[in-house]
Amino acid sequence: MNKKNLYLTLGVALLAVPAIIYLDKYLRDQEILQINQDMQQLPASAGTAAKTWKRGQILVKPNAGLSDAEFEKILHGNQGKSSEKIGNLSVHVVTVPEQAEEAVVRALSKNPHIEFAELDMAQPMSTSTPNDPNFAGAWHLAKIQTPDAWDVSKADGITIAILDSGVDGSHPDLANHMIPGWNAVDGGSDTTDINGHGTAVAGAAAAVTDNSVGVAGVAWNAKVMPVRITNDSTGYAYWSDVARGLSWAADNGADVANISYGVSGSSAVSSAAQYMNSKGGLVVVAGANDGVDPGYADNPYMISVSATDGNDIKASWSDYGAFIDVAAPGTSIATLLRGGGYANWNGTSFSSPVTAGVVALIQAANPNLVAADVEKVLKNSADKVSGVNFDPNYGYGRINANAAVQLALNTVAKDTLAPAAAITSPGAGAVVSGLTSAAVNASDNVAVSQVSFYAGGKLVGTDGTAPYTFSWDSTSVANGNINLTAVATDSSGNQGSSSAVTVSVQNQTTVTITDQAAPTVAISNPTNGAKVSGSVVNISAAANDDIAVAKVQLYIDSKLVSSTTSKTLSYSWNIKKLTAGSHSIQAIATDTSNKTGTVNIQVSK
Repeated sequence: MNKKNLYLTLGVALLAVPAIIYLDKYLRDQEILQINQDMQQLPASAGTAAKTWKRGQILVKPNAGLSDAEFEKILHGNQGKSSEKIGNLSVHVVTVPEQAEEAVVRALSKNPHIEFAELDMAQPMSTSTPNDPNFAGAWHLAKIQTPDAWDVSKADGITIAILDSGVDGSHPDLANHMIPGWNAVDGGSDTTDINGHGTAVAGAAAAVTDNSVGVAGVAWNAKVMPVRITNDSTGYAYWSDVARGLSWAADNGADVANISYGVSGSSAVSSAAQYMNSKGGLVVVAGANDGVDPGYADNPYMISVSATDGNDIKASWSDYGAFIDVAAPGTSIATLLRGGGYANWNGTSFSSPVTAGVVALIQAANPNLVAADVEKVLKNSADKVSGVNFDPNYGYGRINANAAVQLALNTVAKDTLAPAAAITSPGAGAVVSGLTSAAVNASDNVAVSQVSFYAGGKLVGTDGTAPYTFSWDSTSVANGNINLTAVATDSSGNQGSSSAVTVSVQNQTTVTITDQAAPTVAISNPTNGAKVSGSVVNISAAANDDIAVAKVQLYIDSKLVSSTTSKTLSYSWNIKKLTAGSHSIQAIATDTSNKTGTVNIQVSK
């Protein structure tokens, strides 16, 4: 999907659905990006009325190579100003006038030097409580064959980041797995669960297992890193906070990140997921609960999961489509309640962390696998419950933990095939000048990690998300022919270079004009030797220069009485009290090179 249009495709709204209530179509991906009628009819306590996007700010990523000064100039021209660069991403939080967010996004999305601009959407979760407080059994663990998988891998040494409403780290089925986390909203350390959803998600992924307490998590020995992406008790999270939290998790050692929110429509979160991939980690996200095909293309940086029931049938409310990578159990999932309890939850919010747990098992089974290999193992080992290799309802199949760890043990990480790269714009022989847009196509047998663009052998910029676009200031080189090249790097570090494209740089040459002469100045009134009378004498002077006049000054009897930066000067001289006799009038002109010209006259009264 073209990233410049991603802001038009809004992610899923409701990701944790109680067993007896299914809310339909929380958010529509129309250009107006508004919460639909079903959502608006929820109780005011759900906090839905005013939370479509964050007022007064948007998310923007400039092309690689665009200077900060040029970026700010573009933003200023559209009433925007960068207030923050998110982590180590190239994504900026941009402040704009309230009520102008959509208009600025549309304008910036048309600028060839902006990779994407999008609204900072608020993503809700269910505010309902889960069903069946009396735990009835973890059917999903047997379905995906985790008991057999645990004979091989218990996810030792793996850290799962839970990007959610926080986690109740004191829960007896989590306490021994917790490590320090982060609050992505305020930058603090408060990661307590403000809603309850995050604790349930964490339990599905990595509840303490074999402790004679409560339930079992898929990733038996994995550590839980809580990353709170909302400070709102209703669970709303903005895309900017999700991207910020994901960037932090990548920088702080997370091997897997789970996001049980609607992020498929966000370019900013996609950029953060790509950054996580570049660090060797994987991002697992909920497929959503609208029961529709939202039309998303496959995202190479996220593993999107649909939900199945105990009969391996897709849940009626689970989304489907080309973007679904795998399916996992998502109905009546036995997990945790904030405060120490247990319950069964429903939704792709839970098929996602179940999958994240299996990813952790794969990573621990074979630590030599790179992120792309781990994802390939997950897909290739999945049970083809629909009888075909890929099905939009199930992706590449319903996950199978045991088959996954067995395949991981027998997979040798050996991607030696270099990616391919080709410059698509500008074309060979093109005449370029000023700030020039460039585009590169890149492909790989596994996954392209990044593309770097060079002009005359000098790095212009590096882009980590397709389409790979760049902004090159051609005034930085001399006029004439110059070779443009691109280098693509895949997830295994293999590199492939494009063929060189030769373009002609033809920028207007700046001519330096040397100031050859001093300025001239003349007094046209009064004339030299004139006899003045009356009350006022109007003095007029004018100057000229071969380059430019900087100022003209007027002196009467050696006293400065007037000055101007223009070429002409007019002054009204009050002579009522002027003594009889001779008086001097002097005009001095100064040019921009500080050369001067002078004229003196004498008058009498």
